[in-house]
Amino acid sequence: MFNMARQQTALHSAYPERSVPHESWFDKQGVKLASPVMRRLREHRAMRTEVVEPVNKLGSLLAALRDDQLCQEVAHVREQLRRNGLSEKLVFRSFALVREVAQRTIGQRHYDVQILGGWVLLNGCVAEMATGEGKTLTATLAAATAALAGVPVHIITVNDYLTARDAAEMGPIYRMMGLTVGVITHEQDPAARRAAYACDVTYCTNKELAFDYLRDRLAVGRQPNRIQLQLEKLYGDATRLRNLVLRGLCFGIVDEADSILVDEARVPLIISASGGKVPEKPIYEMVLVLARALTKGSDFEIDPRERNIRLTPAGQAWLASRTKDLTGFLSGPRRREELVRQALTALHLFHRDTHYLVRDEKVQIIDEYTGRIMGDRSWEQGLHQLIELKEGCPLTPMNTSLARITYQRFFRRYLWLAGMTGTAQEVAGELWNVYRLATVTIPTNRPLQRYWAGERLFATADEKWDAAVERIAELHQLGRPVLVGTRSVTASELLSEKLTAVGIPHVILNARQDKEEADIVSKAGQPGRVTVATNMAGRGTDIKLLQQVAQAGGLHVLATERHEAGRIDRQLYGRSGRQGDPGSFETVASLEDELMTTSRRLLWRWMARALVTSGKPLQGKSAAFLVRQAQLSAESLHGRIRRDLLQHEDQLETSLAFSGRLE
Repeated sequence: MFNMARQQTALHSAYPERSVPHESWFDKQGVKLASPVMRRLREHRAMRTEVVEPVNKLGSLLAALRDDQLCQEVAHVREQLRRNGLSEKLVFRSFALVREVAQRTIGQRHYDVQILGGWVLLNGCVAEMATGEGKTLTATLAAATAALAGVPVHIITVNDYLTARDAAEMGPIYRMMGLTVGVITHEQDPAARRAAYACDVTYCTNKELAFDYLRDRLAVGRQPNRIQLQLEKLYGDATRLRNLVLRGLCFGIVDEADSILVDEARVPLIISASGGKVPEKPIYEMVLVLARALTKGSDFEIDPRERNIRLTPAGQAWLASRTKDLTGFLSGPRRREELVRQALTALHLFHRDTHYLVRDEKVQIIDEYTGRIMGDRSWEQGLHQLIELKEGCPLTPMNTSLARITYQRFFRRYLWLAGMTGTAQEVAGELWNVYRLATVTIPTNRPLQRYWAGERLFATADEKWDAAVERIAELHQLGRPVLVGTRSVTASELLSEKLTAVGIPHVILNARQDKEEADIVSKAGQPGRVTVATNMAGRGTDIKLLQQVAQAGGLHVLATERHEAGRIDRQLYGRSGRQGDPGSFETVASLEDELMTTSRRLLWRWMARALVTSGKPLQGKSAAFLVRQAQLSAESLHGRIRRDLLQHEDQLETSLAFSGRLE
């Protein structure tokens, strides 16, 4: 558990955060040898089911107290926590208080498994809790206990909607315990952010939090010197501290930890300043003309799995001959080839309604893991401008990078880190190796009734879509609600057209309907309702069933394509069968799906094609096994990309520290 005495100095410094030392080769080898033992010990210490009994005993005593007496008990525990730290007896008492306060304020009482989940969080681990088990309520146990002990707490979610919702729903618990609650949303100014971070518990998104940290780094220069910042307090408000919004990185509880700490770790976060000048349009137009004239295979090669394009010697020679008389920017061979390669990337690897939307003459990036719009993001090195030109949109100014960081480096700087998710075991090793977070699986409150209805693998995408429509029609006639998962905006709208053609009423949820997301998902459990959705339906909002729906078999989830990470599929499947409700899930896939076409495990692709092209789809465990092989290949690739990025960022951090520049 968090050692208050050991971190006392850090917690009371001007800007507390963990310093991640640079490890030598020998240090890394020693850690690698000791890691398995350390990880098992951490998991064993966190998974203590006996913590539930003392909390239950204390709870029966607290239930007899009046509200004013309960508040007095909270004040007493707060004083003891700040004086003696997070001892087991005080933590048990705090958990019992939080449970009793939750019952009185919001009418929700923590289940025993949630008590166990809160203990796991307080021990700095990832609690893997099935969908619908109440992770939001579970977090209040660890957050309130740490806040009572005087530790600033950040509860980190994946979008502004969940941030505002969770803070509003859980706020009464904290307020009755004498704690303040802050909320960070995108539109807030620095003063509002500073006030929100000054609260005992702050709800925020990973993106807003990381960018606020980078802005603080810009305000104070290089790595903040704690002694120097504390001395600057003597000068009053006219110091660098006045410009900071965060109070440091003390205790972070990351919701949907696998999504934030793993999936989004592949992309660095960059604060940029507008260059003020719009790039020269004629240069980009010429580059696109050159790129369109190149022939795939002979002039350039595409690796869709690595999302990379390489010019061949023939392509380089052709390009040199076509531009030999040019002067200026395109006269240099390296600059010219790189810009043409970016143009080829824009033309062949980034597709409208899959990787981005065009809305109000603006190119808006779609997050491939969540399906949501990232309106304030742009691609680097001219790629964004080339896509704008490709789509006929006005060119935006190119930006200059001021500061950058990856989630891998950022979250390792918390003094105390924990996480929650429904799908962590697949990446438990990576969570430990990168963040030193052990993963503990929490049992469900009620036995799981969700069942697998099978998997079918078709030869072509057309056969897959026909089968999906047929299955949806069958379930719709039975009065069961169906949630259909797709991987892109294009796929969701294609299926919508097919359902409309056969007269099946339905609603669609993708990046175009992002503002109606919560309302659409919350109604997905109504009788006979068909919801076609992208990854947006995979996390965050519970789907509650009416009694008649439960009696009919519950919500059925139909996945129309496997994702590159099996965890994302499990998130989608987990929308059904929450809290012991009945439910089912199945998958229809094809050999033309992106996952299968980009897989490098050729043996499995040949086997799948031989089995499927016989005229009948491959079904059941055989289909699931073959698709899983392609998935494992993709997961291995992405894991390697994240490891390489972390290694590159560590090297970059060392270089920038030596040069005195900002990261």
